[in-house]
Amino acid sequence: MGRDIDRERFDEADFGRFEARLRECLEALGLLLRRPGFGEGPATLGAELELFLVSPQGGALPINQKVLSEILDSRLTYELDRFDLECNLSPLPLAGRPFAALGRELGEVLALADRGARAHRGRAVAVGILPTFRAADFGSLSMTDVARYRVMSSALRSRRGEPFAVRLEGSDPLELVAEEAVLEGANASFQVHLRVAPAGFTDTYNAAQLATAPVLAACGNSPIFLGHRLWQETRIGLVKQSVDDRPAGAERRGVPARVSFGRRWLDGGAEELFAGIVKQYPAVLPVVADEAPVASASAGRVPELAELRLHTGTVWLWNRPVYDPADGGHLRVELRALPAGPTAVDMVANAAFHLGLTLALEPAAPAWTAGLAFEDASRNFYRAAQAGLNAELLWPEGPGLPPRRLSAREVALRLLPVAREGLLRAGVEPGDADPPLAVLEGRLESGQTGAQWQLQTLEALEPRFGRAEALAEMFRRYVALADAGDPVHLWPVDC
Repeated sequence: MGRDIDRERFDEADFGRFEARLRECLEALGLLLRRPGFGEGPATLGAELELFLVSPQGGALPINQKVLSEILDSRLTYELDRFDLECNLSPLPLAGRPFAALGRELGEVLALADRGARAHRGRAVAVGILPTFRAADFGSLSMTDVARYRVMSSALRSRRGEPFAVRLEGSDPLELVAEEAVLEGANASFQVHLRVAPAGFTDTYNAAQLATAPVLAACGNSPIFLGHRLWQETRIGLVKQSVDDRPAGAERRGVPARVSFGRRWLDGGAEELFAGIVKQYPAVLPVVADEAPVASASAGRVPELAELRLHTGTVWLWNRPVYDPADGGHLRVELRALPAGPTAVDMVANAAFHLGLTLALEPAAPAWTAGLAFEDASRNFYRAAQAGLNAELLWPEGPGLPPRRLSAREVALRLLPVAREGLLRAGVEPGDADPPLAVLEGRLESGQTGAQWQLQTLEALEPRFGRAEALAEMFRRYVALADAGDPVHLWPVDC
């Protein structure tokens, strides 16, 4: 979705050309994947962080393009709504000390974005959902003034045939509608990329899918939206519904949502996953580039596959395949479920846990997936989003062994040493793997995720202030504690 477009009107012929080009891209991708040595090389990690711009009172501050025009750093760009920013971090070798380097750059881009916001009396804050959002923040002028966002929103709305409806359960159930896809901008994620050799893509992808639920349960940081206490990770439900282009009744007919955990374990590698994205999801941005991808691949070049990359960016799988023509061409798995915040230390810990667990489960992934039906893995994911560490997960006792029902907290504690083994096997130095995993251990032992801290602090403040003022005061404390930099499990709830 990072590609700019210079048109906003498309006809049936445009969509026909785009769909034909997508088929060519798949053919070219197949040629690449059968090319000896393609995509091989050392594993790397990368990351994207989404941030909110907030006012002195803690509300959404819609000035992203103004801030970016003054910062002039290529790592920062806009996102869907005017109060959103995205930070693209530098790729790093996985071997050695990647997490120390990741933490340093996270701190750097957070400070850079914050300086830009402070120039307008605002702040840049990492949190899964801004707890001080108001319904008025999501009107017709909320969307960033960029053509691709307008085209995408219009296309999704047209396919749906009615406003986007959100219904979420929780302590304070929420129902609302939006005429445009602006509610997606209420969510901020920390997306981690892992470079994967094509031959190992199936097992790594399935391992990432399996790992996502216990990791997500330990990382919740978005429990409140529009004053309603909802899921521990409300983003998961809100993102899915805010861009759901399916007309009424489509879900009952088995039509997949554009935001999805998937439908089954992967069998046929990246080619199967990309082909499914092309087949199952109609195009919404039919922009055709000049490149002839099959001819390019046949001539031994590395094609851009611009149409496939653009289309994949409009399908939000929680673990998404990425093709990148850089560095001779390669594949990545994008781990999309982690929330932004609370601190750089917390986000590095989340990344280390998810990457380590994925790498640890990968060698025996066929046995692990044989022991757990995909439907149960999907249910684990949504249970983790709803209940966090208190979720009940169905988890195998080991590779190929039957699953048991365990609390997410117990599963995560069991898996911490497993994640460490995965990192060390990948060449991460013990002195770099141990500090972030120790942060996770402290969080699991205390039970205090970012979501829990927000809910407990709100509960303590509300009798004195009322809901609206308590949310503002809670968020003020969140920002101050995040500035101090201690991981969230050490934050006090002293009201």
